[in-house]
Amino acid sequence: MLLREDLEVWQRLNVTAFLVSGLGTTATEVIGEPYEDADEVPYLPMFRQPVLVFEGTKETLAAAHARALARALPRAVFTADLFSTGNDRDNRAAVRAVPTAQLDLVGLAVYGPRGGVDKVLKGARMHP
Repeated sequence: MLLREDLEVWQRLNVTAFLVSGLGTTATEVIGEPYEDADEVPYLPMFRQPVLVFEGTKETLAAAHARALARALPRAVFTADLFSTGNDRDNRAAVRAVPTAQLDLVGLAVYGPRGGVDKVLKGARMHP
């Protein structure tokens, strides 16, 4: 997960939630088994391992996006335009309206082998 460093706290949380939902729905191997408490109340499954969150500049996000595309890694994007939309249909339309090289990325989620993901995130730093 890579977030643009100039986001407000609420934006960071919102972008992270949206982006991880994309990974969980397509890379199903990242999802563990459902949970259950001692009273046998069931809970939804979650990721099997931690999600690492990084931050970087607008330029860092653009470079990471280009590397993710070049490596054909599964990815999810969140653009600045999505802060002004109110539903999934409008979100997709906002992304579709902008050419790849002109996307105003504020968040990027990437999934794949560790070495490949590390190369995609080159230049980013761990989120504080």
